[in-house]
Amino acid sequence: MVKRFLFHNESYQSLALNAGLLFFRVSMGLTMAFAHGLGKIPPKAGFIGFVAKIGFPAPELFAWGAGLAELVGGLFLAVGLATRFSALSLAITMAVAGFLAHASDPWNIKEKALIYLFGYVFLFISGAGKFSIDAMISKK
Repeated sequence: MVKRFLFHNESYQSLALNAGLLFFRVSMGLTMAFAHGLGKIPPKAGFIGFVAKIGFPAPELFAWGAGLAELVGGLFLAVGLATRFSALSLAITMAVAGFLAHASDPWNIKEKALIYLFGYVFLFISGAGKFSIDAMISKK
């Protein structure tokens, strides 16, 4: 059951669809990892304080969780390893960013987190596609 959740890959036959999934997955993963996650590891005091301010218990732990989801989850997503788990952890992180961290911000501020959220939900549902480590694992 766990292996199926982590590594199961739908058998999409279309080369164009698989190429699109590859491009989307790599761009969403690398953008998140390097534009957002890299700066959060290790979490700085300001980020930990912000996590506490929005109401999370153990803010240092949750700050590490958000940073690792963005950095490691983004890298895993880019190579297509444990894609559904990575996409789920990133979707949760972006839901927190969009609905809690930017709750009182105008739409143009929260929009980026929500667009990432929608993309990660898509990847959670679709899986990695044919050109991924998940596909190689699920063949075995």
